[in-house]
Amino acid sequence: MSLFDLKNRIALVTGSSKGIGFALAQGLAAHGARIVLNGRDQSALEAARERLTVQGQHPDMSRFDVTDAEAVEAAITAVEAEIGPIDILINNAGMQHRAPLETFPVAMWQKLLETNVTSAFLVGQAVARRMIPRRRGRIVNICSVQSELARTNIAPYTATKGALKMLTKGMATDWGRHNIQVNGLAPGYFKTELNKALVEDAAFSAWLTARTPAGRWGDVEELVGAAVFLSSDAASFVNGTILYVDGGITSCL
Repeated sequence: MSLFDLKNRIALVTGSSKGIGFALAQGLAAHGARIVLNGRDQSALEAARERLTVQGQHPDMSRFDVTDAEAVEAAITAVEAEIGPIDILINNAGMQHRAPLETFPVAMWQKLLETNVTSAFLVGQAVARRMIPRRRGRIVNICSVQSELARTNIAPYTATKGALKMLTKGMATDWGRHNIQVNGLAPGYFKTELNKALVEDAAFSAWLTARTPAGRWGDVEELVGAAVFLSSDAASFVNGTILYVDGGITSCL
């Protein structure tokens, strides 16, 4: 079990005030990691920190915009100086917007690219620059089943998650020689704020449960094991892999 022990390791989880990001932060903390929560909403971050504190954890916070290159560099510099070297980065920040492709707003296309892809590039680059001289580190990019599969009205989101899959492989290729493992964790359909409209859509939920071999939506806690694995010594020779946690949906027609 020591292979999965994250004790004394500092883990920055972007977009971690709620949803999948919070669940992953909570899970890594339970395995010994010192968590740095991130988001743009100060009150949401403080609420997330309080939830973890009540559970006996002692998380730190770093409020910054993951799409702002200068803010990212300043924040990573501050975290490393005030908290310690970042051992684990979970690039979780992301967003969704649903609309027919032929009428999809250009401004929203740009926002999806910045939030889902550029943020992982900026934070990943800033953290990797510090990991390289230390010759150690784990980066986990939160991809999606949409890294492989398309669905109506979310083509731009699908494009960003496909790009994130390939960015993950590129990071692994460039940084693997520095003993930095970069992998993707790709959730299927989970009950989150991002999917609230779909969860409440009876017709969609019926389609999803019929389409998914597991026959149900996922619960965010079911992502923790995969995140801990990819963040731990157990994954020391796992690099450039996309681990799908999707109830089998990418395995069948």
